[in-house]
Amino acid sequence: MATGRNHRPATRSRGIPEATVARLPLYLRALTALSERSVPTVSSEELAAAAGVNSAKLRKDFSYLGSYGTRGVGYDVEYLVYQISRELGLTQDWPVVIVGIGNLGAALANYGGFASRGFRVAALIDADPAMAGKPVAGIPVQHTDELEKIINDNGVSIGVIATPAGAAQQVCDRLVAAGVTSILNFAPTVLSVPDGVDVRKVDLSIELQILAFHEQRKAGEESEAAAGAPAPAATTPAATVQTENAGPDAAAGRKGPDGDMPAVMPA
Repeated sequence: MATGRNHRPATRSRGIPEATVARLPLYLRALTALSERSVPTVSSEELAAAAGVNSAKLRKDFSYLGSYGTRGVGYDVEYLVYQISRELGLTQDWPVVIVGIGNLGAALANYGGFASRGFRVAALIDADPAMAGKPVAGIPVQHTDELEKIINDNGVSIGVIATPAGAAQQVCDRLVAAGVTSILNFAPTVLSVPDGVDVRKVDLSIELQILAFHEQRKAGEESEAAAGAPAPAATTPAATVQTENAGPDAAAGRKGPDGDMPAVMPA
């Protein structure tokens, strides 16, 4: 099986918009659930509802893959799973290193969805000497002194940062210098990376703040409704999970549909 560093999916060269790429994991999750129930075909309306998008957008997205449903029948579930998996590079082996094995890093290491989606946790790395050698999810933790060797020996191109904010940039710099070109950042800080390096950021506190905004808005609407006043039009905050990218297409935005990105970790 091909490894991640030497084989890149051809999605961008095929001209598939970033917004469409951002929705492909949502379709794949819905299709996988259908496949597990042995559902052979699905209509665009049913699949769009399961993925949380409208059917016109779904049909447009699939047209970029060269996939068009059969009128009166719909889409072949197994074929779409294969098509989307291939476009996302999930038919390859992607070795991943997780740096920072605190509570969050340990939880990520124990996440069972990596292997089933084409990602292999090649190593767990932490700066605490006391952690060295301790098994987490059956994998012994290694010290950060070994980071560069680990990346080189395993052909790693994807790194996950789960360190405190103060250590994240230094870890990022070392990952990039060692050859990592894609980073998933859980640290509550913005990372600076050179051209050609993609960074996805997940900030759980921001997600909670957005939920607090909506709760406050709903409470205000209920109060106004009780007082007999019309509720003002609501505004929606900006994307909560964003792509950081220092590459030349950053201005174009590696964002998802309408500026939003789906959750990085599948449910």
